[in-house]
Amino acid sequence: MRHGKKFNHLSRTASHRDAMLSNMAISLIMHKRITTTLAKAKALKKFVEPLLTKSKQDTTNARRVVFSHLQNKFAITELFQNISPKIAERPGGYTRIIKTGFRKGDMAPVCFIELVDFDENMAKTQKKAARTRRSRKSAAPAAPAAEAPAAAEEAPAAEAEAPAAAE
Repeated sequence: MRHGKKFNHLSRTASHRDAMLSNMAISLIMHKRITTTLAKAKALKKFVEPLLTKSKQDTTNARRVVFSHLQNKFAITELFQNISPKIAERPGGYTRIIKTGFRKGDMAPVCFIELVDFDENMAKTQKKAARTRRSRKSAAPAAPAAEAPAAAEEAPAAEAEAPAAAE
């Protein structure tokens, strides 16, 4: 029975699993998006998100803690110089998993995992679609602004009628 065993062992020994997750985290940091199976992506998300949180404070201790997990100087440099300034104000949820289908050979569910702030295509669409389902609050201030020009158009018409009535 596996009571209380919270993480996926991925059918690997502990050392193999740690090495695999470390390599996948390095690839994710360097390339910003990788394609893998769904189970590995979920395991990677639990592995890499605490490291991204730790990288938000650029201290020597934080660098040492992250280096103990990744063991790659180039990935550490990329993480602390390029990624951490972009995720500094984000409270969590640094990665996104998007399912892409099934692998032909063994029908394993395949997905890609990416860093949220580094997807240019999604960022462009989010800037355009700023409206949410709660649009009543955002539309309420816009309505008086729309009425103001209409009132301004009526005012000159009223002034035009007033001199005619005076004559």
